[in-house]
Amino acid sequence: MKNRYLLCILLTALMLYYALPHLAFSVQHEAGIFSIAWLGLALLVFAGNLTAWLFAPKKQRANKNVDKPLPKRVKSHN
Repeated sequence: MKNRYLLCILLTALMLYYALPHLAFSVQHEAGIFSIAWLGLALLVFAGNLTAWLFAPKKQRANKNVDKPLPKRVKSHN
């Protein structure tokens, strides 16, 4: 999962790097409103994936109980 988050972060950064020179940030036109909305959504995607990547729980060993020997049971004979 962490690899997926890192991949999404890198792809978002690549999209921002490519798109920022082409966006017009004037609020007076429709293109400016689109640019601000697109930038806001891109930053939300970046922040969400960064948060998920940083705060993902650590992966526990799947075979945790396999290494421990089972306690032996004593049979009682009446």
